[in-house]
Amino acid sequence: MTPLALTGGFATPPQDSARAFRALLTALSRPGTILTLESAAPPASLSPAAGTLALTLLDPTTPVYLAPGHDGQDLRDWLAFHTGAPVTDDPAAADFAFGTWAALQPLDRFAIGTAEYPDRAATLVVEMTDLAARGARLTGPGIEGTAFLSLPGTAALRENNLLFPLGFDTYLTCGSQLAALPRSTRVEEA
Repeated sequence: MTPLALTGGFATPPQDSARAFRALLTALSRPGTILTLESAAPPASLSPAAGTLALTLLDPTTPVYLAPGHDGQDLRDWLAFHTGAPVTDDPAAADFAFGTWAALQPLDRFAIGTAEYPDRAATLVVEMTDLAARGARLTGPGIEGTAFLSLPGTAALRENNLLFPLGFDTYLTCGSQLAALPRSTRVEEA
C-alpha cells in the first residue's frame, strides 16, 4: 500500500460524511443544482468532489469500476484503505463507476437494474472539465419549471431517461463542484 493511501480522508469523519451525504441527496433530489463538496483530498486522478462522494457512499459491499485514466494503484489503495470498496474490471458488476465521459463509453456496459429491482443500477460519477448551469434543459421530478446544466452527452442521457424506472443515475463532478442527474430527469438540447 502506498503512503498516499493513508492521507486525504475526512478530517472529522462523522460530521464530514453527514454533511456530504446530505449534499449528495440534495443534488440527486434537485437535478441541475451545483453544490460544493471538498472534504476529501484523493489521489490526483480523482477530483475532491468525486473523492468526497466515494468516501460517503462506498463501502466493502459496493464494487467500483475505474475507467482508463482514473485507474491506478494510488487510487485503488486509497479506496481500499478509506472505503474497503472492491475494484472490479467488469463494468457490468460495478455499483459505481468513475471516469470521464469518453472513458466510460460504451454506457450499455453498466447495469440499469431490472423490473423487479430497478435499484440495482449503476451510478456513474463523470469527471468533467467544466460544470455550469447552462446548456441542456432539464425537466422532471425535483425541478421547478426547468433547470440548465452543461452535460457531456445529451443523446445518451435522453435515452437513459426513456428506460425509466430502469437506467443509471449520474453524478457530474468538476474539481470541488458536483451536480446530479437521476434517471428520472428529462434532458433536451437548449
